[in-house]
Amino acid sequence: MDKFRGSLLAGAVGDALGAAIEFEHMDAIRARFGPSGLTDFAPAYGKLGAITDDTQMTLFTLEGLVIARKHGTDPLWDVRAAYARWLHTQGGPAVRPEGWLLAEPAMFSQRAPGTTCLSALYDKDGFGTTSDHINNSKGCGGVMRAAPVALWSEDVDEVFAVAAGTAAITHGHPSGFLSAGVLAVIVQQVLAGASVQEAAAVAREELIRWDEHEEQLELLDLAVQLDSRGKRPTPELIETLFGGGWVGEEALAIGLYAALTAESLADGLLLAVNFSGDSDSTGSICGNILGARDGVEGIPEHWLDTVEMVDVLHRSADEAAATFG
Repeated sequence: MDKFRGSLLAGAVGDALGAAIEFEHMDAIRARFGPSGLTDFAPAYGKLGAITDDTQMTLFTLEGLVIARKHGTDPLWDVRAAYARWLHTQGGPAVRPEGWLLAEPAMFSQRAPGTTCLSALYDKDGFGTTSDHINNSKGCGGVMRAAPVALWSEDVDEVFAVAAGTAAITHGHPSGFLSAGVLAVIVQQVLAGASVQEAAAVAREELIRWDEHEEQLELLDLAVQLDSRGKRPTPELIETLFGGGWVGEEALAIGLYAALTAESLADGLLLAVNFSGDSDSTGSICGNILGARDGVEGIPEHWLDTVEMVDVLHRSADEAAATFG
């Protein structure tokens, strides 16, 4: 469970690093920070270390899973209810105050929430599934919040299916929810002691069992192949081969590629965020993977001291340990 705590915290750190440069072109990032790009927290939302909706929704995913395990109920229903609570923090309708995250005032900050997530959750009749799609979106808003599903089961099939299901609540395109399944399995396997390379291979074997997996598979394989060739990421290479990370298959591949080639957790996070694209999501995904490998001790202390809501993150990890440990 210490490794899971590391995954949760490193995901938040990657999110906060990327928050300062999301939407910026790499030329502008280098003009602000120098030839290496961003190397430390920079102000976002009026503070250093500010997290975004990526970490907010990751915390609500975990809360939904904890409630489902405690009550013996369907995790997808409880995660959907948790997302309704997140929607309330973003100005949405009042909900039953289950769990404890709604008691945290910091959760009510609006941090550029994804329009797909908002519109899907405002649909009172909509509950997207992997077989009954709520829309055709493959935005990365489904994968960036999926890492906690790694705790749900030791069974790879079940973890993949539950993670894909949590993403399909808001994102109906296969690349929008299959990417979530891949991430959750990678984190599950790394938590169990596999290398990142071994974990990606296990996730690949599960991915190809699903219909319409080809788009995600192509970029997953590319990330692994580049690593095997010793090809270290550059912003230009990431953008040329993987795009901007705005959609599920791209964000997952960029975060994984950075994790595979990183010399350290800190190095991986900086590789994952320094490009022209959705830097907070790719940083979060990379952090989820490398934090599961290296644990809390792998995260630079000055980042842990600065990242927003660290007390909430630790309490969420404590809840997870008490429920799943």
